[in-house]
Amino acid sequence: MTTVRVGLGERSYDVVVEAGLLARAASALAPLARGRVMPIVTDENVLPHLAALRANLAAAGIASEAIVLPPGESTKSWAMLEQLSDRLLDLGVERGDHVIALGGGVIGDLVGFACSILKRGCGFVQVPTTLLAQVDSSVGGKTAINTRAGKNLIGAFHQPALVLIDPIVLETLPPRQLRAGYAEVVKYGLIDDADFFAWCEANGAALLAGDLRSREYAIAYSVAAKARIVAEDERETRGRRALLNLGHTFGHALEAETGFSDRLFHGEGVAAGMALAYGFSAAQGIAPRAAAARVAAHLRAVGLPDGLAAAGISASGKTLVGHMLHDKKMDAGTLPFLLARDIGESYVDKVVDLGAVEAFLDAQPR
Repeated sequence: MTTVRVGLGERSYDVVVEAGLLARAASALAPLARGRVMPIVTDENVLPHLAALRANLAAAGIASEAIVLPPGESTKSWAMLEQLSDRLLDLGVERGDHVIALGGGVIGDLVGFACSILKRGCGFVQVPTTLLAQVDSSVGGKTAINTRAGKNLIGAFHQPALVLIDPIVLETLPPRQLRAGYAEVVKYGLIDDADFFAWCEANGAALLAGDLRSREYAIAYSVAAKARIVAEDERETRGRRALLNLGHTFGHALEAETGFSDRLFHGEGVAAGMALAYGFSAAQGIAPRAAAARVAAHLRAVGLPDGLAAAGISASGKTLVGHMLHDKKMDAGTLPFLLARDIGESYVDKVVDLGAVEAFLDAQPR
């Protein structure tokens, strides 16, 4: 078992990583139950894990109530936020109660946002069941829904009380979703740890093939890396946390072009976005072209998109930059970009010429 502490003063919490944890989660959840019914919000793809969790809670004398939502990015919507909030209010959720978010990033984001506004804030627990959620979205307190204008534009910072991660649940994850989550693992190496990126090059295939030790190591490493950054810059005000957005400015534009649909999973967009960020950095003479080639090669090797063509994007640079202008990171009319000087040397650039970005995108193979 690995326990990572996210140090945020009175909002600090533990992230527990342990194989088989879901089947014995009641011991960790009991202090939060308060003798009341614990709502569990999940989606239709997670029903086997829901049954296991509810059985474990029942054996420990903890009552639960399941709220099952449709799967997919479209669930992060105003309509589903209203539906979920009404259901939680119908259950009589109090400010001192805790709602369990059992699922991937969509469920975690929606439940976290609902809990941030329900009675001006109630508690919640993240029990992520996808690799992407385990290594990224379940930690750090970013919660949100999507709107017509873009992804995650309506949300709040609301930290969970606890995060429980069981790598064994990944055995039921479809290979494409597993690969999409792996993109966020690679990201931590590209941000500031060239040695971890080298570990990914050596072990990524084994991780995706089912090696439990590789999965446990990658998850624990990623959580610890994110916890350090979040503790330094909880609300992304000092720039450090912005590094976690590597690949996301390009990636979100690609997702917007596909209508935030299953045509391109979030992690696939991030993978293509990271390759584009390194490619743009190389094109601008900031990073060695060999570094950009190395990033693209590893993404291709594990079956992730390494650019526009592999992501199925044919839109013009002007269209994609137009999507970027709806990015929530816009500040005083400028859009910060995450670029890189080399592997493991990413940084925030606040003076990128969008015309240069457009021209770079137009030059990419379709």
